[in-house]
Amino acid sequence: MNNQPDTPVAIMPLRFQPSFEQIPDDEAETSRELAETLRQIMETTFKDNGHANRSVHSKGHGLLRGQVTILEGLPAEMAQGAFAKPGTLPAYLRFSTNPGDVLDDKVSTPRGLALKIVGVEGSRLPGSEGQVTQDFVTENAKAFTSATPKAFLKTLKMLAKTTDKAPGMKKALSAALRGVESLVESVGGESATLKSLGGHPQTHILGETFTTVVPILYGPYYAKLAIVPVSPSLTELTDLKVELKGDPDGLRHAVEAFFRQNGGIWELRVQLATDIEKMPIEDASVKWSEALSPYVTVARVEVEPQAAWDDEKVRDIDDGMAFSPWHGLAAHRPLGGIMRVRRPSYEMSAQFRATHNGCPIHEPR
Repeated sequence: MNNQPDTPVAIMPLRFQPSFEQIPDDEAETSRELAETLRQIMETTFKDNGHANRSVHSKGHGLLRGQVTILEGLPAEMAQGAFAKPGTLPAYLRFSTNPGDVLDDKVSTPRGLALKIVGVEGSRLPGSEGQVTQDFVTENAKAFTSATPKAFLKTLKMLAKTTDKAPGMKKALSAALRGVESLVESVGGESATLKSLGGHPQTHILGETFTTVVPILYGPYYAKLAIVPVSPSLTELTDLKVELKGDPDGLRHAVEAFFRQNGGIWELRVQLATDIEKMPIEDASVKWSEALSPYVTVARVEVEPQAAWDDEKVRDIDDGMAFSPWHGLAAHRPLGGIMRVRRPSYEMSAQFRATHNGCPIHEPR
């Protein structure tokens, strides 16, 4: 996804219809069970270390301040929501890994990048009235590991039982799974399941491409959004193995070392849906074909050299902010069951952290 075609493919974006979302009768119960399971993870980790971490993506590897520049001259279908008019806005970035446990980096799992843009204008999503932020929560994958909320809940319940259990065994299992995943990839395959269980390659987090994985509204259309490294200092890190050398926080220290000397540039790219059958909303496990609809750049994210992890940023960003796809504009409403059932969990997680850490969660202005 690092290179776009020289001549964009002409596409006919599909207008979103409410009928594209199918809500099961028992979805509220699934959502309740999901929030309960995630709260159990938070209670376990809080009991262990006396600090309330996020229920997922608890371990941060980099906290950055930067800016997002929305490009001029975007086609009408791309100039939507937060990207409706050109300009430059402040932004915050948080790099992380997936588990609710704060694990040794030798337990190698998928990575996340949360982006918060400050100063967007437009009608707000319920619960974010009065705010001026737009959050995009992304992972280094092109689709979600589970197709449906029930499948996701089943997997999460199994993982919750392993919270704070057998860290040495997790490291050994991760090493074994990385070997299996390497064999799968050597013949052109890839296993999201192996990666999620600890088989993710031990590569540099800053070389990754991230996507929203599941769709969001994009004005009258619907889409996935990607955050793609483009500056040479970042792209040369893609697939580069990180030597942890026994350092449990090796990824964080690699990010710190990079931003002491370098800045970084990413592109925000949008993939508009063109076919409800091939680009479904309710099956989150489907990868959308880039041949049907290529990603198109709508903005640029820039970060100057800086301290990527210090006490002030931990207090202000890691503990003081919540990143949620429900912090944002109505024009970018999260879509599909996976996104709907997680909404109460985002709210629960922020409230739990604020209460137990004595640090109010705030949205920057």
